[in-house]
Amino acid sequence: MSGRPAIVSSAHLADGAAPALSELEFSLTLAATAYQRWIGRCAAAAGLSLSPLEVLILHTVRHRDRFKRLADIALVLDIDDIHLVTYALRKLEKAGLVSTRRDGKEKLVGATASGRAFCGRYREVREQILSASVAEAEPNGATLSDAAALLRRLSGQYNQAARAAATL
Repeated sequence: MSGRPAIVSSAHLADGAAPALSELEFSLTLAATAYQRWIGRCAAAAGLSLSPLEVLILHTVRHRDRFKRLADIALVLDIDDIHLVTYALRKLEKAGLVSTRRDGKEKLVGATASGRAFCGRYREVREQILSASVAEAEPNGATLSDAAALLRRLSGQYNQAARAAATL
């Protein structure tokens, strides 16, 4: 450790083989909560009241402006319950932000012009409020990329641990 005291929410979890893991988990909890709050507030500032999941799904659908399969949206966002994706897509479609079409038995989803416009407004708010302040401060882009890679690796370890725990 760096000599500073660990900040944890559950000392009984920090008292084990990997005490720093408890510190990381508490930080992840705080970051996840702040990120979810940010997504909702940014969406509101961009003009729409959407849940964080709806915003994430819309950005996933908008990615590269290609129609996406329901299963691919769930896979990319690591969502086990496809019903959450289906419900959010219904709300997005009702709001005119996405449209669906069939390709054989597959249902495909794409962003509408309104959906793309909202994503553009969201990006503008994000650039103005968040990206500019992050770019001016530490960490730099390389550090953020390294942190993202670490979090992706950890998500794999947590998913593997979840599978193992389900067998106990």
